[in-house]
Amino acid sequence: MHQEESFPPRPLRGVRAVYARQAGCPADFADITVDFEPWEEGIEFEVHADLRTRGFVAPGESAEYQKAVAAGVQEELTALEARTTVAVATVLRAVGIHEVDSRAGSFHHAGRLAVRQALVLAYGPLPRPKRHAKSGAARKRRPA
Repeated sequence: MHQEESFPPRPLRGVRAVYARQAGCPADFADITVDFEPWEEGIEFEVHADLRTRGFVAPGESAEYQKAVAAGVQEELTALEARTTVAVATVLRAVGIHEVDSRAGSFHHAGRLAVRQALVLAYGPLPRPKRHAKSGAARKRRPA
């Protein structure tokens, strides 16, 4: 994003983010699908009335996971450059839950990932840093 822009520039629907980390037991797992809609300036978060849920979750946990997604989305969007006006309604459409490995922190990360996915969809991937050529001394081959 180079000049003053507004996020999202157009509706971005069906943005899926999966956070899965297996670094021991328990692991982390969250799978979400969200829509990013142009809205009034600021960040609005909603849960779709017909939220699709894959996997078993207790009612109290569901609300906790939804709040965690909202917090992750909020954090990632408030970290955008000052030249970007955030005017978005984020609608949580679906969640995938693992009975053992899902927890609020997993959904928080998934919310952040969803924003990153949406930014790539809206503006393209960030440029990769260029590698610097090594100096002549560093390029010398070792003797065989």
